Amino acid sequence: MPDILSAPLVLEFPFTRSLGPVQSAFLTGLRERTVLGVRTSEGKVLVPPVEYDPVTAEEIRELTEVAATGTVTTWAWNPDPRPGQPLDTPFAWVLVRLDGADTALLHVLAAPGPEAVRTGMRVRICWAPERTGAITDIACFEPYDGPAGQPAPHGDEFTEPVRGIVTPARLDYRYTPGRAQSAYIGALSERRVVGERCPSCTKVYVPPRGACPTCGVATTEQVEVGPRGTVTTFCVVNIKAKNLDIEVPYVYAHIALDGADLALHARIGGIPYDQVRMGLRVEPVWTEGGRHPDHYRPTGEPDADYDAYKELL
Repeated sequence: MPDILSAPLVLEFPFTRSLGPVQSAFLTGLRERTVLGVRTSEGKVLVPPVEYDPVTAEEIRELTEVAATGTVTTWAWNPDPRPGQPLDTPFAWVLVRLDGADTALLHVLAAPGPEAVRTGMRVRICWAPERTGAITDIACFEPYDGPAGQPAPHGDEFTEPVRGIVTPARLDYRYTPGRAQSAYIGALSERRVVGERCPSCTKVYVPPRGACPTCGVATTEQVEVGPRGTVTTFCVVNIKAKNLDIEVPYVYAHIALDGADLALHARIGGIPYDQVRMGLRVEPVWTEGGRHPDHYRPTGEPDADYDAYKELL
């Protein structure tokens, strides 16, 4: 029995968002140790604030302060914090309805153990020592047995408002390919490209999926394709990716390998980015010890006729 392939993968990127007047005020307030909600036409105070009433869908803009103390409405214990989570020791995820608010805010509660957490317990905000205008300006909540808090006094206007945020998004997972993908990866290590043919519609899928997405039947017949192919469509990348040693701008393209009925995704090299075009004939470039093509480059052949690849766009 062949070894089962498995590998850890990480999908990570910074998510950049510009803020409207409501979210800008909320995050600017956190930076100044003030929590702002928004009042609906029915008089309910929503925290975190939203720009449109979730019931009537009308635009809402009336901001109002709430206290830094509140009540836990529900919770879940997290015994094993993951990297990037608010605390590096076990904690509780909590929904907290701050005093003066009608909705609950999701955050974390620092507690010695799950026996110290309960629905209905009183808590207060523990502010981060350095605040930048983000939800992490609330470092966590902590148990509190004092009186209900009041909004903190401040001037009529905050300093320079927060107008945008950058939030890292990260997904860690382990990928285990099935039979078809394992055969495809194994062939790549031999510098071959292998797809599978549908026994019903006879289309050859590269990379293979184990089943035809059109007919819904299993595919088992292996078909070697390429190595040359045709650029069907492409995009110019102008933003440099983290940990990727490729100078911008560069081009990623869909490439229909000769004999395949599905275009794969790959980088185009060996040609200025502004000379890449639909119909360009390309071939793979392998690096020493590489298990897959590093990129594709022009073959020097005449461009393919549009009718030859129009069904693969």
